[in-house]
Amino acid sequence: MLDSELLQQLTDDIGTARTLLELTDAEYLALAERNLAGLEQLLTQKQALLALLGQHGTLRSQALAKAQLSADRNGLAKLAAGSAIGDEILIQAEQLEDILEDCRKANERNGKLIRANQSAVGTMLQVLQGTTTTPDLYDRRGSAAKSTHHRPLSQA
Repeated sequence: MLDSELLQQLTDDIGTARTLLELTDAEYLALAERNLAGLEQLLTQKQALLALLGQHGTLRSQALAKAQLSADRNGLAKLAAGSAIGDEILIQAEQLEDILEDCRKANERNGKLIRANQSAVGTMLQVLQGTTTTPDLYDRRGSAAKSTHHRPLSQA
């Protein structure tokens, strides 16, 4: 891979990563609104972007391996050191890394929201099915009733 191709690929990936970050933010809103149709569209778009970023990352790793360099920041720095546009390559690579870190944080935020929603839905289902481990109700004397059978809400 030529240095100019590497720089162009990094620049393209920055645009792709920004789009991915925007989609991840939109996903957060769709999750909060429980917009399942919107989520499906966003996930489809995200998958395509992630596949493209993965392919480009693999190509860069292969190019570094071909030059007998490690597939990390140090290997890229060594490759860039021998290039006239090496500084630009490193700047773009760092910018891509920063945006991808923002994507990771946004994805973690979305994961927390998903887990919170799963917990809330699970609790609601238990209430509807009558399988909650709620404390027993009190009888007329104020002591805990000895009811061991919880009826579903539909039979209450």
